[in-house]
Amino acid sequence: MFDFWQNLFASVPDKFWWVLLGLLVILAIATLIGQRLALKHPTSEVVGNLNQRINAWWAMVAVLVICFIFGKTATLILYAMLSFFALREFMTLTPTERSDYWALVLCFYVAIPVQYILIGTDWYGMFVICLPVYGFIVLPTIQALSGDTERFFERTAKIQWGMMLTIYCLSYAPALLLLTNVEYDGQGLMLLLYLLIVVQLSDVFQYIVGKLIGKRPIAPTVSPNKTVEGFIGGSIMAIAVGTSLWWITPFSVGYAALFSFLIVICGFFGGLSLSAVKRSLGAKDWGRMIAGHGGVMDRIDSVLFAAPVFFHVVRYTYF
Repeated sequence: MFDFWQNLFASVPDKFWWVLLGLLVILAIATLIGQRLALKHPTSEVVGNLNQRINAWWAMVAVLVICFIFGKTATLILYAMLSFFALREFMTLTPTERSDYWALVLCFYVAIPVQYILIGTDWYGMFVICLPVYGFIVLPTIQALSGDTERFFERTAKIQWGMMLTIYCLSYAPALLLLTNVEYDGQGLMLLLYLLIVVQLSDVFQYIVGKLIGKRPIAPTVSPNKTVEGFIGGSIMAIAVGTSLWWITPFSVGYAALFSFLIVICGFFGGLSLSAVKRSLGAKDWGRMIAGHGGVMDRIDSVLFAAPVFFHVVRYTYF
């Protein structure tokens, strides 16, 4: 048993432990600050929300550690579950009809496992085209066979967009495990960690800077909390962090800065676009699964747009 755990931990790159140490230190400091603020402002809704977010981050970091220790299979299972919960939130907020039953069954119980199995078997060619081509054709066909033509275009668009966002786009995050070469063998998980750190810190920094000095909303009717000052300041800080983490990737410092910029910009586009969807439906959050964060979709909206772009740019540049 001891040998099993020793071999398991030995398979994790040393770089990961250094990054994990840094994350734990940051979370510990944030927790102390949050507790001090709670003592000074016990009735503050903002402080309460901040502490909820910090507690949720502790849980999310713990899950990431488990995935990194147990490797590719655990990571794929985690993301398949995230796709399931995200799709459920999307379909709950954008209600469908009884005649869409079999199309939804296909998305939840066929598309999700197939997509992640294709990644698990390193079948890049099929993983890239399966849902955009075959899913795009099959879904409306199944809905047409139900015989219900009421709002057919709208219903089909909802289900297809939900499938593409929550399954296809999200699956590009663990698909980073496919990127490996002689110099970077077996370290695809570090690319996933890099993506998550940059995109999530970008959200956090933009939120904090916006709260501190934000004055001019970018799109006030879509996301009132997103300000020009918050976007610029938070983006610069996230890009700086991404550039400083070049050593955990195969990138040069210059490319780390460029890729961080792409992640930040695409992440912002994702958050803004999905906020527009929520507002059009009269909802503040996608769900309530994660305390302080809303639903799964509220936590991964930036990843959905950033992951596919990051994957393809890195693949064609370095692998």
